[in-house]
Amino acid sequence: MNEQQTSIDIIAKHQTTLEQAREAVKTRKSWSPFKDSPSTKIHGPEKPSLGKAAFTAHLNQPFTLDLPGIKGWAGEEVSPFTQQKLGITYPLCEPENIIGSAKRAMASWAKASPDLRVALCLEIAQRMYDRNFEMVHSVMHVAGQSYTQAFSGSGPNALDRGIEALAYAAIAMDNVTPSAQYHRTFGREEVNLDKTYTLVPRGIGLVICCASFPTWNAYPAMFASLATGNPVVVKPHPIAILPMAIVVETCRATLAEFGFDPNLVTLAADTLAEPVAQHYIKHPDVQIIDFTGSPRFGHYLESTVTRKLLYTETAGVNSVVVESVDNLAESMRAIARATSLFSAQMCTSPQVVYVPKDGIKTADGHASFEQVAQTLVNEIDAIGHDPKLAAGIMGAIQGQVSLDVVEEAEAMANKHGLPILRHGEAYPHPDFPNARTLTPLVISTTSAHKQMYSEERFGPVLFIVAAQSGDDAAHEATELARTRGTISCYLYSTDEDFIHRWVDEYAQVGANLTINLTGAMWINFAAAYSDYHVTGLNPAGNACLADLSFVASRFRIAQRRRPISEGAA
Repeated sequence: MNEQQTSIDIIAKHQTTLEQAREAVKTRKSWSPFKDSPSTKIHGPEKPSLGKAAFTAHLNQPFTLDLPGIKGWAGEEVSPFTQQKLGITYPLCEPENIIGSAKRAMASWAKASPDLRVALCLEIAQRMYDRNFEMVHSVMHVAGQSYTQAFSGSGPNALDRGIEALAYAAIAMDNVTPSAQYHRTFGREEVNLDKTYTLVPRGIGLVICCASFPTWNAYPAMFASLATGNPVVVKPHPIAILPMAIVVETCRATLAEFGFDPNLVTLAADTLAEPVAQHYIKHPDVQIIDFTGSPRFGHYLESTVTRKLLYTETAGVNSVVVESVDNLAESMRAIARATSLFSAQMCTSPQVVYVPKDGIKTADGHASFEQVAQTLVNEIDAIGHDPKLAAGIMGAIQGQVSLDVVEEAEAMANKHGLPILRHGEAYPHPDFPNARTLTPLVISTTSAHKQMYSEERFGPVLFIVAAQSGDDAAHEATELARTRGTISCYLYSTDEDFIHRWVDEYAQVGANLTINLTGAMWINFAAAYSDYHVTGLNPAGNACLADLSFVASRFRIAQRRRPISEGAA
């Protein structure tokens, strides 16, 4: 089969998926080409065991990638579930070799049709979905996510975000007509021009991945750059390399199979002692930087990176305002589940719950502040005291840093004499007896101790704040979002006037708001194609997953024109 026919076939193979994705981002409806349940009724009985075997085969071995400029090997990943080293080593490469190879690979990739580039990204997405049971264990044993969360959140849900970015990339590139004819009279002379418009990629894209959710932001960043003609260097966190090594391996194999240089996608692994990110960040050929991680480094990049594209998602202080509720137990259960999910090691985890000090209205009558707080604690206990349930929801603590966060918060509460409503405690994981686990610490406080809860604490810590009133609570929540950043905010009220009073304030500070959600859907679940993730309007990040602006600047347009009489092509 010739190269042209191969290109036609791969474009046709994924055309329906692309059309459906474009329709989904237009209508914001629920849609996915994948199943996000690991059920054997969907996947059959063999895939789970084959995926686990594929993961096990990586252990205590070099992860072989034929990358340019390999100068050594290293790996320092430790499983949060076994607390044993994975023993996998990865190639460490000279940045100049990686950059040079990516730049050379870019030439033919930039000339490929946008339809082909998008289709190959869709092929990569499908192949990653086919490897998802392997990815499950890889994410579990570097990040600490539970089996079900690793399957869905780091698999189909993350891939959906990638395809969402592809839909916007296709829309942005389709909006540029490849050619046009121009006719106009100047004085007595008729001018007739042929004009050609060329999409020109910006340059090498650097994708800096976070440790706790390596694939979530990586897929959209990688696909947005690749689809628009840019090569990608993937820089994983040193304690969570394996998932992204698998992604890079799949990308390189797919690209090579279809005749492109595999160095369009490379892996920039490093160690905690010798980081390499700055070399790539400062290199003039690296023109696009996607960063997900700590607010400290994200804000540093936002203040120092110039004359390059920079897309950041860091973190903020996510709040809940409880002004009034229909069903107290259901509302507190929704908050408890959200704060327990992945032991609050998520960018959407609620950290501060505001409750009026004089209590709230419920369908069953008045509930005091103490009743609301105790109901929330009871709902957390219901998860934490059931090891099987806790394992599925809380997973494990990725690293010592989150344990330190909890210990520091408890010490500060004791120092200021604040009531500790619930101590963080390990739960016994039914499958991994050595798992590093910790249930949420819950502290009762007031705005007099705002310094304790007004910065992100990446771990299972929840503050319940006695506010003067519901309006005071909403005011402080929106001010916190404006000054410290937020990715997700939550509000419970049966008073439509109260809701109406505050929804615009939340919007103005760039806070995505969930109102009165209870039941089966997690309140901090963000659906690709439907929910915008991060607004770019507060300190929690400058970019959104995903909208047109996330992809549209990754290419520019160069034009040429000449008189039609000269036979311009």
